[in-house]
Amino acid sequence: MEALSFGAKVGRPAPHFDMRTTKDLETLEERAHLSDYRGQWLIMFFYPADFTLVCPTEIRGFRDHYEQLRSLRADVLGVSTDSVYSHRAWIETPPGKNGLGPVPFPLASDITKEVSRRYGVLDEEEGMALRGLFIIDPDGVLRYQVVHDMDIGRSVNETMRVLQALQSGGLCPVEWQPGQATLQPA
Repeated sequence: MEALSFGAKVGRPAPHFDMRTTKDLETLEERAHLSDYRGQWLIMFFYPADFTLVCPTEIRGFRDHYEQLRSLRADVLGVSTDSVYSHRAWIETPPGKNGLGPVPFPLASDITKEVSRRYGVLDEEEGMALRGLFIIDPDGVLRYQVVHDMDIGRSVNETMRVLQALQSGGLCPVEWQPGQATLQPA
């Protein structure tokens, strides 16, 4: 695999994006832009491909926790290099037939691979995104990123824990959980 060059940096403004999405399954013309999420937290996750084995487990995991995430003032955007037409077909295919089923947040198409490159998750040889997860704050600053192999699914519970740690504004020690005290400087 070719070495990745990360354009996205924690503590810096998140790279802009403009992608077609499944917000309107009929027209597939609605777009997602970073500016759409100003004033709220954004959990943007990249996944390798539609109609695969691990990817639907992650998307369903975010679907199952979506209301909790919304209560934390966060929204979710899933991204792959597949087309919006593939996304729609996957959403409209029942899970029992290798489909995804309905999701309450949009899936975006990075068919040009430009956004995956900007966020440093594109596997150039495969032409697909690695599993990258980014938490962007209400001001558009990238606050968290994790990128890993295509074969391993992410933990939605860990994503929520990190989001709440970021929102706490404090110093959170190892294994910190929401509701626990943060560290205080001496």
